[in-house]
Amino acid sequence: MSPQAAAYFLGGAADEVTLQQNRAVFDRYALVPRVLTGMRHGSTALSLLGRPLAHPILLAPVAYQRMAHPDGETGTAMAAAALEALMVLSCQASEPLEDVARAGATCRWFQLYMQPTREATMTLVCRAEAAGYEALVVTVDAPISGVRNREMRAGFQLPEGIAPVNLQGLPPAPPPEGSNVVFDHFMAQAPGWSDIAWLHSQTRLKLVLKGIMHPEDARRAIDLGADAVIVSNHGGRVLDTAVPTLLQLPAVVRAVAGEVPVLLDGGIRRGTDILKAHALGASAVLIGRPVVEALSVRGAQGVAHVLRLLRDELEIAMALCGCNALEQIGPELLRQL
Repeated sequence: MSPQAAAYFLGGAADEVTLQQNRAVFDRYALVPRVLTGMRHGSTALSLLGRPLAHPILLAPVAYQRMAHPDGETGTAMAAAALEALMVLSCQASEPLEDVARAGATCRWFQLYMQPTREATMTLVCRAEAAGYEALVVTVDAPISGVRNREMRAGFQLPEGIAPVNLQGLPPAPPPEGSNVVFDHFMAQAPGWSDIAWLHSQTRLKLVLKGIMHPEDARRAIDLGADAVIVSNHGGRVLDTAVPTLLQLPAVVRAVAGEVPVLLDGGIRRGTDILKAHALGASAVLIGRPVVEALSVRGAQGVAHVLRLLRDELEIAMALCGCNALEQIGPELLRQL
């Protein structure tokens, strides 16, 4: 990647404390292996929102993937399909959502930022429905961008030929009011819970809220019809020093009480990380930076290779912990250091 692209994809907010802690918290948990279990006929299969999946590794939404490699989002979608992984396409993708859907049979979830007008939001929703997407992943934790100092130092700007093509031509945002750009402009246009209720009433697609960290927010999401929630702090890119996702996962799982699936992203780098997340209650995990790093190195082939490695590592970790199905993975396999 160019230094500017690397700053965008790999950096976090401010001092990048949350970015680092998302990864580090996994090492605070040790696995307690089981022996002489005679593991046979093992499987990582699961069902998620009515869709059978071969494994619990999803591809998180990452914007502007053509900035990492010419294969872009279509290459990632082809790799996901080859490795039977569900892909979540970013609202800010650098390729049309219809093209990406055709490129990968498993590109079935569309990440949505609520737009400044409901008309613009519904334009995107209707396109996603027509293209065959099965769920909307509404990102709710970034009404305003974080203070991304690494990007600032690198002088980041989108290179020529890269743009959020799915947002072009949408109705413009209302003009700002007042003198405070944060509160009178960005936050004045930010969605609220009433917008989530409205969206749920307007679409037949499953509704997933991404960026849920507080147990009370998880409960409210379910009350408004959410079909799943994703425990996420935006990869440490929005609010620095926010709690690491794995640390907050058990509290959200308790609040949800099994009513809907709870997913997790942030810091997943090994198959053992996936097992730990599952032991603490996650139904599945999403990976972002490993995908875009692999894409930058070898395009679609690189993404496929990373997915294969993670699934292999998960299966090995399960076998050594005495689990031949995801349902057998529980907190008794973990010891907090």
